[in-house]
Amino acid sequence: MDAPARLRDDFAKWSADFDGLLDAFCAVVEEHRPAAGVAGFVRDCFSADAEVPPPDAGQNGAVARCQALSIAFQLLNIVEENTANQMRRRAEGRRHEREPGLWRHDLGDLLARGNDEPKIRRTLATASLEPVLTAHPTEAKRATVLEHHRALYLLMLERETRSFTDIELGIYRQRLKAAMQRLWRTGEILLERPDVESEIRTVLHYMETVFPDVVELLDLRFQQAWEDTFGSAPPRLPHLGFATWVGGDRDGHPFVTTEVTMSMLARLRAGALALLHARLAQLAVRISLAAAADEVPALLQQRLDETARLIGEESGPALARNRGEPWRQMVNLLLIRIARTRDGAPGAYAGAADLVTDLEVLETALVAAGASDIAAADVRPVTAQARVFGFHFARLDVRQNSGFHDRAVGGLLAAAGNRRTDYPDWSEAEKLSFLERELATPRPFTGDHTALTGEAEATVSLLRALRGHLLHHGPEGLGPLVISMTRSVSDLLTPYLLAREAGLLIDTPLGPACMIPVVPLFETIGDLAHCDTIFDAFLAHPITKATLEHLRLRDGKAAAECIVMLGYSDSNKDGGILASHWSLHLAEERLATVGRAHGIRVEFFHGRGGTIGRGAGPTHAFLEALPAGSLTGRLRVTEQGEVISQQYANRVTATFHLERLLAGVVRTTMLHEAGPNPPHPLRGLWQEVVDQSLSAYRRLVEADGFIDFFRAATPIDAIEQARIGSRPSRRTGRATLADLRAIPWVFSWSQARFHLPGWYGVGSALEWLQRERPDGFEKIREVLPRWRFLGYVLHNVEASLLMANPLVMKLYASLVDDADLRDRMMATILAEQERTRTAVAALFPAAAEERRPRFLRTIEMRARGLTWLHHEQVALLRRYRKAPDEPTLDALLLTVNAIAMGQKTTG
Repeated sequence: MDAPARLRDDFAKWSADFDGLLDAFCAVVEEHRPAAGVAGFVRDCFSADAEVPPPDAGQNGAVARCQALSIAFQLLNIVEENTANQMRRRAEGRRHEREPGLWRHDLGDLLARGNDEPKIRRTLATASLEPVLTAHPTEAKRATVLEHHRALYLLMLERETRSFTDIELGIYRQRLKAAMQRLWRTGEILLERPDVESEIRTVLHYMETVFPDVVELLDLRFQQAWEDTFGSAPPRLPHLGFATWVGGDRDGHPFVTTEVTMSMLARLRAGALALLHARLAQLAVRISLAAAADEVPALLQQRLDETARLIGEESGPALARNRGEPWRQMVNLLLIRIARTRDGAPGAYAGAADLVTDLEVLETALVAAGASDIAAADVRPVTAQARVFGFHFARLDVRQNSGFHDRAVGGLLAAAGNRRTDYPDWSEAEKLSFLERELATPRPFTGDHTALTGEAEATVSLLRALRGHLLHHGPEGLGPLVISMTRSVSDLLTPYLLAREAGLLIDTPLGPACMIPVVPLFETIGDLAHCDTIFDAFLAHPITKATLEHLRLRDGKAAAECIVMLGYSDSNKDGGILASHWSLHLAEERLATVGRAHGIRVEFFHGRGGTIGRGAGPTHAFLEALPAGSLTGRLRVTEQGEVISQQYANRVTATFHLERLLAGVVRTTMLHEAGPNPPHPLRGLWQEVVDQSLSAYRRLVEADGFIDFFRAATPIDAIEQARIGSRPSRRTGRATLADLRAIPWVFSWSQARFHLPGWYGVGSALEWLQRERPDGFEKIREVLPRWRFLGYVLHNVEASLLMANPLVMKLYASLVDDADLRDRMMATILAEQERTRTAVAALFPAAAEERRPRFLRTIEMRARGLTWLHHEQVALLRRYRKAPDEPTLDALLLTVNAIAMGQKTTG
C-alpha cells in the first residue's frame, strides 16, 4: 500500500474511532441532561453540516456545554494518540519501513553510514539521557482526569487487540459507558490552587506507576532492535535516569522550603526501594529453576555463600525456603538486603550499583545454565530498573535565582557583623575581589548556632540539610545547584561561598572542592551573547577545577564533566523565536568550544517547554538541529507541565518518546563525532536576518501601550487566577513584561489564538531579505532542506502560523477599549502575520497541505468547537472585568481549560 493510501486509511480509522467514542459520550450526557441540548450541541461542533449556536455566557447550559466540549476534545486527543501509536506499530510490522528516531531505524542508519558494531557499542556505553520533570504550572488537567484518560486509552487498546463474543461486547460497552460517566461527572478544573504537596504526589505517581513499566518495555524494544540489526547479544541500554525540580525549584517559589526538599528526597528514596522490593518479590515467584548441587554455576554459588555470610542468621530461613532452587534463593537474599537498606540495618547495600552487580550475576548464571530467555525476559528488566532508578528514583535538582544568593550573602555579612552588607549592589569587580579573598580560607562567616534570617537562613539551612543527606545516602539522589539568571561569573562563585557556610566545601589534592556541582542557567538574549566568557572564567577558577575533578573521581568517569543549562522560554520572550533559537545555537557552539579548551565534557541541559514559543518541536528534528560537536553523548532536557501527561501518561507513548530521545542522543553523537563543522556559508547572512527579526520583535513589545494591549486582548488576568500550579505567575509581583514568567506569556497568546511568540518578527526579517538581498533569499530557500537547524526552526514557525487564527485574534482585540491602541496594535500584528505567512510559504518547495496533512487535519477537526469556546471566553472576560465574581471566574477558567484541551497546549 502506498503512502497516500495509508494516510487515507489512518484518517478513516481516526474518524471512525472518534465517532464511536463521541457517540458513547453523548449518550451519557443525554441521559444525565436530556433537556439541556448539550449532547446535540457537541455533535454539531464536530459535524461539518450543522450550525453551531452562538455563545451564551452565563446563561443556562453554557457551563455544561463548555465542559462537554472540553471532554470531547480530550476524547479526540486520546484517539489521535492511539492512532499515532497504531501507525507506528503497523510501520514496524512492515520490516522494510523504519521510522526515523526509533532504534531500528537509527541503528540501521548508523551501520549504513560505516559505523561498525564495536564502535556503536562504545558510544552506547557512554551515552546518557536524563529527562527532568519540572514544577512549571502549565498542566490544566486535574490528576484525577488524567487517570480517567488513561482508563479510556486502555479500553481503546483492548478493542484494538482482541475480539469479543456478544456477551463480552456488552460488558465492554458497559465499561466504556462507565468510563465516560466518570469523565462527565468529574469536575474539570481545580477549585483550589494546588500546593507543592500535590505536585510532589503527581511526580511520585509517574515514578511509581508509569516509568517502571516503561523502562522494562524500553529495554525489551532495544534488545529486539539490536538483535534485528546485528544478530548478536545486545549490550545494556544506554544510561537513562530521571530527575525532577518538584520540591527543589525555589526560583520565585516561597513555598519550597528546606523541609519540603528533604521530605521529597526521603520519599523518592522510599519509593525506589519499595519498587525494587516489589519487583524482586515478583522475580522470586517466576525464577523457579531447579538445579542439583553439582549443576549450580560456580559464580552463583560463590555469590550465594558470600551474601549469606553478609546477612548472617536471617539467611538460613531464606535459603531453606526454596531448596534446590539456587536462583530463587539468591533473590530471597536480595530481598533481605533491600529491606535492610530501607531500614538502615547491617547488611544493607552501600549503593544501587551493588544490587545491579548481584542481578548481573543472576543473569550470567542463567545464561550459563542454558536459560538465556529467562535471563532476558525475567531478570534483565529488573536489572534495568535498578540501573535507572537506583535507590533514589529521580535526582532532585535545586534551582535558585542568582539575586536570591546575593541577598543571602548580604544576610551572612550582617550576621557576622560586617560593615558592608549591601552585597547585591556591589560591582562585579568588588564581588570577585571579595570572593577570591573569602574562598581562600575555610573559615565560615557564622557558626552553627548563629541566628540567621531571610535569604541567608533559607539558603544555609537547605545546603546543610543537603550535606547531611549526601553523607548519609550518597550523592546519587542529588542533582546540581542550578543558578537561574546567571549573568556574571560571580553568580557562579557566590554559591561556593554559601556552600562553605554549610560545610559543603571539602579539601582535595587540587584544593577546596564543592560536594555538589554548580550549574549556570543562561536565559536571556543578552546573557546568551556572553555566556562563553562567563563559562570560561568559571571553568578556570581553582574551586571549579577541583570540584569537577572530585566529581569525576567520585563517579568513576573517564573525563571531567560540567552541565550547562540553556533557557528557551525567557530567551524567546526576550527576543522572539529567530533570535532565541539562533542565540541558543551560537551559545552551544561557543560553550562546547570553551569546554574542549578546558578538557571538560559539556553536558547541555535544554530547558524546553511544551509549546513552540518555549522551544518545543519534534524530538528527532530537535536533536539533528543541534550544532555539530555540541552533543557529546549526554543530554538533559526538561519535561514541563502538560508535556508530562502528553508524553508520559500513556505507557506506550512514553516508551516511544524516550526511545526517540535515547536513540537520538546516540545517533546524533556519532554523527557529531568529527567535531564542529566549518561555519555554514550562509551564517553571516542568517545573522543579518536574525538581527532584523529581533529589531521587529523589540519594536512591538517596546511600543507605547503594548502591555496594556496584551493584558486586554488576552486572558492573562484569568490565567493568573488559574489553579494550575503552586508557583506565582510573576517572579516578584511587578506588572512588567520582564517580570512575567514565560509560561503565562505564551499561554495567554495561545488562548487568544495569536501564537505570537512562535512567529512574530520572522516576516519582517524575511521580507527584508527578499527585498534587500534577493539572491540571499534564494540561497536560503536552496539550503533549507539540508540545513537542519534552519529547517527545524522554520517548520516550527510554520506550525505556529497554522495554529494562529486572524478572525479569533480580532475577536479578542475587541476587548481593548482604547480604539486607537487596538487598531494600531492589530494593524501591526496582522501585517506581520501576513508577511510571515507569505515569506515562509515562499521558502518551502510545496504547500503545507501537501507536507503536513495530519497537522492540518487536527486543526480542522477542532475548529468549530474552538470557535464557540473563544466567543464564550471573550463574553465571560467582558463580564468578569466589569464585575468580578467567583461563578464567572470558574466559568472563565473552564473555557481556559477547554481551549487548552482543544489546542493540546497551554504554555
